[in-house]
Amino acid sequence: MLLAVDVGNTNIVGGLFDGATLVDTFRIATERHRTVDEYAVVFSQVLALRGIGSDRVHACIIASVVPQVTDLIESAIATVAKVAPLIVGGPGLKTGMSIRYDNPRDVGADRIVNAVAAFDRVHDAVIVVDFGTATTFDCISKQGEYLGGVIVPGVQVSLDGLLNRAAKLNRVDLTEPPRVIGRNTTHAMQSGIIFGYASLVDGLLDKIETEMNVPCRTLATGGLASRICAHTKKVEEICPDLTLEGLRLIFDRNRQER
Repeated sequence: MLLAVDVGNTNIVGGLFDGATLVDTFRIATERHRTVDEYAVVFSQVLALRGIGSDRVHACIIASVVPQVTDLIESAIATVAKVAPLIVGGPGLKTGMSIRYDNPRDVGADRIVNAVAAFDRVHDAVIVVDFGTATTFDCISKQGEYLGGVIVPGVQVSLDGLLNRAAKLNRVDLTEPPRVIGRNTTHAMQSGIIFGYASLVDGLLDKIETEMNVPCRTLATGGLASRICAHTKKVEEICPDLTLEGLRLIFDRNRQER
């Protein structure tokens, strides 16, 4: 099996592939203070909960946007599964995608992985909206080139910032309110987050597509994608496992070259 791991600022998302089939997924909190041994215990427990022996993991690929955690995860997996993980952005690893960014090293590994998976899915100009700690928009040309994108404070980050600055506001569930015009503070906040972000997504997608000057497919991924995109007009498809699929594709491309 291939273990694909996406290390984000908030969560570490993993997937286990048997060939091209995603067999299982897991999500754990990203904890910067954990040691290698602690992460090794966590990964061992995750595999055990799914009835998968560590000896069945024959390879691993990691994409990380948290440099101080990357080495810990790499060492922990090497300890548990006795494999040397490939690191997206590491020396010699090919993504198969041209990066048209001013400094390609500035692009988050997860954004490139999403772009690879999205273009492989549609083989056309495509925009990926990823609802993570930040909400990112990544643009891929008809030729499969990564063109750049947009970064917006994420849904939860925005809500946390509001609560930290407004003494009389309390935390609310991120659920759809009964109407756009809230008749109490809870519904007003829920409207702003759910409907406000949906409008933000549609507005930016319109502007991006105009600037790209070509019709674009639109995909969404990330923890809150289904909740927000239920109210968008532009997002065509929600792909919860897009990042994991991109990691598998990149692993396969590099395995074929070796």
